[in-house]
Amino acid sequence: MNTTKAYATRSLIVIVLFMMTIGGAAGAGIYLGLKKTALIFAPGSDGIITIPGINATITIQSLADVAQFSDMVTTQYIAHVLLFTILVFLVLGLILWGVLKLSVGSLFGALASMPVDQKGRQGGEGEKKKDFVDKRLEQERQKRLFLHFISVLQREGRLLDFFAEELSVYDDEQIGAAVRSIQEDCKKSVNKYLSPVPVIDKEEGDVVEVQLGFDPNAIKLTGNVSGEPPFRGVLRHRGWKAAKNEVPKLSDVQDTSILAPAEVEVE
Repeated sequence: MNTTKAYATRSLIVIVLFMMTIGGAAGAGIYLGLKKTALIFAPGSDGIITIPGINATITIQSLADVAQFSDMVTTQYIAHVLLFTILVFLVLGLILWGVLKLSVGSLFGALASMPVDQKGRQGGEGEKKKDFVDKRLEQERQKRLFLHFISVLQREGRLLDFFAEELSVYDDEQIGAAVRSIQEDCKKSVNKYLSPVPVIDKEEGDVVEVQLGFDPNAIKLTGNVSGEPPFRGVLRHRGWKAAKNEVPKLSDVQDTSILAPAEVEVE
């Protein structure tokens, strides 16, 4: 209701001022036009306009009658032209304001009667859809980054080829030589993009103390865990964390599931 009243008041002020301005301009134009006509048809009047209030009837039969009629209009009724024109535009403006008030008032009333949860639901549907799309895009991006990093290890260290190889047909010396080469190449790639460092920079088997407020994602507790920190135990694995996170440049491919392209030698 307050919104409707505020809109009605502001729109009334704007429409009235606008219509009065337009009406005044139109009335002044009519006045100047009639005055110019009087100068043309009655040169002796010098365009002087008076308002004597004469009640007269003129029959136009000649050019002189036209000049007399024009002179009478400019001298008797011009004072009413400006006021009449402004009133006409003002009435039109009030009609326009009334129509706008009724139409906008019904709209505001419908919004006011709408339940709050429905308003929030309508307003939040677009945000939910946007959040859902953003979440899906982020999931696809993370999936593509993971697959792309595997493809980097395959390209630079042929890691997938090693996993797919049947090792039972090779002896230990051949496997050791192959693993050494793959390990060196993959290590270079991992250090290039991640540069992994230990979470706990101590030797495995050392006694360590886990303080209060530790990150459970960084330190995993096993064994006899009870009570509250600090905990004292033996380091079984140092853990790894990335000292840097340089994402490999994604290649422009149509199928993002391709880890390594097949190679065909054309004869």
